[in-house]
Amino acid sequence: MAAVELKPIPTNSDLVAIARRLGQDFAKHAAEMDETDTFVGEHYDALKAAGLVEAGVPKELGGGGHDVDALAAMLRELARHCSATALAFSMHTHQVAIPAWRWVHQKAPVEPLLKRVAAERIILMTSGGSDWVPGGGKAEKVEGGFRITARKVFASGAPVGNLLMTSAVWDNEGGSEGPQVLHFGIPMNSPNVRIVPIWKTLGMRATGSHDVMIEGHVVPDAGIALKRKAGEWHLVFHTIVMIAIPLIYSVYLGVAESARDIALELARKRRPDPHTTELAGKMETALRGAQLGHASMMAAARSSKPGPETTNEVMIGRSLVASHAIAAVDLAMETAGGAGFYRAAGLERRFRDIQGARYHPMQSGTQATFAGSLALGLPIDRVF
Repeated sequence: MAAVELKPIPTNSDLVAIARRLGQDFAKHAAEMDETDTFVGEHYDALKAAGLVEAGVPKELGGGGHDVDALAAMLRELARHCSATALAFSMHTHQVAIPAWRWVHQKAPVEPLLKRVAAERIILMTSGGSDWVPGGGKAEKVEGGFRITARKVFASGAPVGNLLMTSAVWDNEGGSEGPQVLHFGIPMNSPNVRIVPIWKTLGMRATGSHDVMIEGHVVPDAGIALKRKAGEWHLVFHTIVMIAIPLIYSVYLGVAESARDIALELARKRRPDPHTTELAGKMETALRGAQLGHASMMAAARSSKPGPETTNEVMIGRSLVASHAIAAVDLAMETAGGAGFYRAAGLERRFRDIQGARYHPMQSGTQATFAGSLALGLPIDRVF
């Protein structure tokens, strides 16, 4: 893919139209990248050129000023064409959308980060597999800061990431507050950071979600964005859930919708029969369940009220999207018939990619325990 000139995104642009245009080109490479475990790095050049990297940064700070609804629609459309690009990019997108929301609603001091995203188009990374509520890795107090030792897993977009937004646990010996989780960013070009190319998976093979090793990088005291009590919910995590999970699951909804389209196209080429018609109807019903579940997540995000109740609504929606999207793609395989079994159809890749919906937090058992605890008036501080 040839390099193109970087231009600022027009603030009145249609993100879905841009995603559709880019996605149609991405789709040409998606199967090959999947089959060879090749990261979608070239696609990031196009995302930057189209201004999507800074789409969620407020206009006042140099970005596109797009809200979570627009960003979710963009990711959903990208996923219809290239699941891996959409999922990897959703991790950057939510890492921009969260500080943008905090800047607007909480006057949080995140201007430098957001301005840098807009001006330099840096790629933010996260490691949800290591940086969920409990935190992961070790922070050791040293003069002027903290020495970090950690292995961060599922770090999507690792090959092109500029800044890893992560955390580590500080034992805080002697402190009355007990162990604390520290939040900070680490530059990926640090000599104490390296990528372990371990990402060989069933689906989402081209997301570059490798492990990242942090081996003694020192974060200065001024670089610690947040300290919180280890082992329990904090308002910042309710905020993360409110913004991040609906964006991530917009990708899986887009994957399911594209699988439905492929299945119907293949089914229409055969002589109609009652069994296929019934399967198509079941597929449509399952997909509608995923769409309604996602709509409920977006409504919760739109409320801008982070807290246990909003987290509960988002996570119920997350479970609904996951279960119904997986079911819809499973039914798509049946609706398509034997033709869907061929790789060339693109359906089996989506069947593999949709399986990733099972693994983001909170997984079904924990989510049900959280919902049940709230319903029964039980504590939820340590249910995550």
